[in-house]
Amino acid sequence: MAEPRPVRRERFATAHGIDPSSAVADWRDLLGKGRIADAVVIATPDAEHVAPAVAFAQSGAHILLEKPMAPTERECRTIAEAAAQSGVIFAVGHVLRYTPYTAALKQAVTTIGDIVSVQHLEPVGFWHQAHSFVRGNWRREAESSFMLMAKSCHDIDWLCYVMGRPIEHVSSFGSLSHFTPANRPEGAAERCLDCAVESGCAYSAKRFYFGRLADGRHGWPLDVVVDEFTERSLTDALREGPYGRCVYACDNDVVDHQVVALQFAGGATGTFTMTAFNSGGDRQTRIFGTRGSIEGDGRYLRCYDFLSAETTTIDTQPTGDATAGGGHGGGDAGLMDAFVTAVATGDRSGVLSDATESLHTHLAVFAAERARRDATVVSVNL
Repeated sequence: MAEPRPVRRERFATAHGIDPSSAVADWRDLLGKGRIADAVVIATPDAEHVAPAVAFAQSGAHILLEKPMAPTERECRTIAEAAAQSGVIFAVGHVLRYTPYTAALKQAVTTIGDIVSVQHLEPVGFWHQAHSFVRGNWRREAESSFMLMAKSCHDIDWLCYVMGRPIEHVSSFGSLSHFTPANRPEGAAERCLDCAVESGCAYSAKRFYFGRLADGRHGWPLDVVVDEFTERSLTDALREGPYGRCVYACDNDVVDHQVVALQFAGGATGTFTMTAFNSGGDRQTRIFGTRGSIEGDGRYLRCYDFLSAETTTIDTQPTGDATAGGGHGGGDAGLMDAFVTAVATGDRSGVLSDATESLHTHLAVFAAERARRDATVVSVNL
């Protein structure tokens, strides 16, 4: 394993029995050791994907690459080309394809005739937006990527998979509307620990992070803020680090809400909404076919048949909740099982998108962002 932060590196190596000589600070050190493994998981920051992805593909290692592939179209194409030329098994971390819920939905859509349109909502959650996209690592496009790519390339990819057809044209609207200095409450301080109006703020870092510490919820997102789960460590982090800042006094520039209109091959249409202003939770989807319709909430699918006028409810029984801490509803485990099985057997059928398909869904996201910025309709072309 390679991890630049000593505390995280040592903790991970100890937990998984990795010899210290094989726990290094830089991925290049692993590459220099030669063929020491069949496969590699690349989970570097978004802007640092292309170099290790290309290098390990050329070395012959199979690759599981965290989403997004890269923050620019050129880099995504470079990675896809390297994967194709090398012939290695290549998967992107589009975990939504691998959930029990998605498997059940893919089967259910075969019963409603031809799909005519789809509506899909990603409720980011007010607290998740504040943590990741206002105070956190994905708050600035120049340091990571634009919001639709950082958070919602999952969803655009998932829609293509569920619909069973590529996206041909997109349009989009959205902006950074709330988390700006103009909305800063009177009397608010630079940091929540020093703020006289903190108790009345829904985005209080003090309440959010100390609440999780008190409840013993030491996983994500608290483990992003501190390495040691103590009041002293958390106090220091909120007083000195980025996660203690007022959400109206940060350097964020990514949007906090966005709508994308989609036209798929064959003429079917769709809308996708990403918004911070909700409690979070599972995505919600409505699919409209010529013989029936489906409403899904991340666990239950309610399928209505036009002929019989009956509704059938399917409990997909996902494992864990929709968050990263909950394993994305079983998608994390499903992806890992599929990838490891493919590497072990050589059978790639369980990997649900190859480099070319992942590239296409990324290109649709880039097109949607261009459409938002230019207020136009953009075609998606490989």
